[in-house]
Amino acid sequence: MNGLGLPVRLILTPGQAADVSQAKTLIEGIPFEVVIGDKGYDSKDVVAAVEGRGGEAVIPSRANAAAPRQTDWSRYKDRNLVERFWSKAKQYRRVATRFEKKAQNFLAFVHAASIMIMLR
Repeated sequence: MNGLGLPVRLILTPGQAADVSQAKTLIEGIPFEVVIGDKGYDSKDVVAAVEGRGGEAVIPSRANAAAPRQTDWSRYKDRNLVERFWSKAKQYRRVATRFEKKAQNFLAFVHAASIMIMLR
């Protein structure tokens, strides 16, 4: 998501795949200053990839982290833009109920919903 809460890149993964497995792919080739993620993205590799490109990783450490990182909680509050986007996307029935059986068709409807949200 960009600073306005609009999607920059969407990647569809199987339900059993962890979000963190696609984190580097999500930020690849996209300019950024800050990357905000939830605890699911807490990984040394992800933080190193973000900081290696000159960005700031605003990702809270997991509760069981041996050495928890400092988190800028005022910046982390902007993560709600992602949640609000998905709330709007799920207003489209085909996205919310996942009627489509093929991944490419479902992703196409997610893109269509994203375009409709952007046009508002």
